[in-house]
Amino acid sequence: MTTPSEPHAIAERELCGLVTGLAQQIAVHVRERAVTLNLTAAQATALREMTGPMTMRELAQRMTCEPSNATFVVDKLEKQGLVERRAHPADRRAKQLVLTAEGGALRERLLDLLAEGSPLAGLGPEQQRVLQGLLEQAMVRP
Repeated sequence: MTTPSEPHAIAERELCGLVTGLAQQIAVHVRERAVTLNLTAAQATALREMTGPMTMRELAQRMTCEPSNATFVVDKLEKQGLVERRAHPADRRAKQLVLTAEGGALRERLLDLLAEGSPLAGLGPEQQRVLQGLLEQAMVRP
């Protein structure tokens, strides 16, 4: 005998499995593309998320990690000459992360590689927008 909430629980479990599976496919895809550029998956994620100057805290939020983990990744990128830390124009206590010319060029190559064979490539632009909207809506906490 099933309870009234059981079909909902099954559907939610199946949906969670799909989301987890997609996240795993994306992680493998990023890792495979990153290695071709001599980057770790974390470094590739940081470069992908650096859409402009930002603080370490902003980057960590985009990478969904702790600022200390982002700092470790940025330290490596800085040693490779891909990122610079600069004084923040509005907050003298903060530093801004900025891609170097080499970092910007590598980011463009990375974005091209990530687009090739992406787990999301089977979805058209409109389908991707719909999926993004649904995921954003699901992530809103009451």
